[in-house]
Amino acid sequence: MTAHPDGRAASAPSLGQRFESALHGALPRDSRLFALLIAMSVTAGVLIWQLPVFVPLTAIVVPLVVANLMLGPRQLPWFVVLTLLILAVLVPQQPDINGQTAVNVVILFGLGFIILLASFRRSRLGVAGLQGESMLVDLRDRILRQGGIPELPDGWYAASELRSAGGTPFAGDFVVTARNGDRLDVAVVDVSGKGAGAGTRALLLSGALGGLLGALPPEEFLESANAFLMRQDWEEGFASAVHLSLDLVTGTYAIRSAGHPPAALRVAGTGRWSVMEAEGPVLGLIDGATYEPVVGTMRRGDALLLYTDGMVETRHRDIMLGVDKMLGQAERLLRGEFDGGAKRIIEAIGSRNDDRALLLVHRR
Repeated sequence: MTAHPDGRAASAPSLGQRFESALHGALPRDSRLFALLIAMSVTAGVLIWQLPVFVPLTAIVVPLVVANLMLGPRQLPWFVVLTLLILAVLVPQQPDINGQTAVNVVILFGLGFIILLASFRRSRLGVAGLQGESMLVDLRDRILRQGGIPELPDGWYAASELRSAGGTPFAGDFVVTARNGDRLDVAVVDVSGKGAGAGTRALLLSGALGGLLGALPPEEFLESANAFLMRQDWEEGFASAVHLSLDLVTGTYAIRSAGHPPAALRVAGTGRWSVMEAEGPVLGLIDGATYEPVVGTMRRGDALLLYTDGMVETRHRDIMLGVDKMLGQAERLLRGEFDGGAKRIIEAIGSRNDDRALLLVHRR
């Protein structure tokens, strides 16, 4: 038993702690999986050599595939080389080498070289296969959380929906929201490109724009977003966006657009939808661009729709015809019931070959 500097007795380490310390000294934690897979590969090689009738050459694939999933880029190439060496030693030991055996050997060596090439490419990321996938999934989930609607007063309802081209989890369209006291700020953004190709730019922009949205006054948001995109110097470095700043007490709003399809307002008194043409250049093309707002007041029963061009534009149809079709569907689908309306609209219309995003705001 030892003592702390303040005089208190410290308990001796347990048997498990001593074993872990000794194991860590002999074999660091990040090398244990590597050692285990080497043992698996050697064991498979011994079984293939001693029991060729029961254990085929293809058994060597099992540790190879597990290593491809679990090992990092520093260890994986060495493991593949070791496995291929074991395979080269085993082939002459086979009791019956025929055409089928030769084909299997060629396939196994081909698989090994493919994994080896993939490990060199993976070294740019610096993490193992499953770790890299987990990072992407975590980033995707963060995008979705940023688009979540914050808690609103009882008199308000808001919902957003996203769909990506081809049904992939990554998309170039996204929604970011922020609530500061009685003000709700929402931006619906469409990054150039679609599907997974635009996903990496959307990952970066969603974090940057989400931070700007909550930190800046409404009139400065699109200007700062434009300046941010100008600094990136991407080949496809532009995006359209629409920004809504809404006072949750009075219902007054300001809508600013950066090359985005026009927002739509439903007036409860008439039951009809109308578009609001806020003008401004696309983000990332013109340095120092300014964005003028369209202002108004949402009264009881009014509703707002913000959306991306995937909802209204196709190769064979003008965008304004698409807007008319969407508003006709909205009038039918939202009649008497706004809850769940964003999901009903996005599933009813829009191009399945393009990313889509939709935001619905309703003052009850």
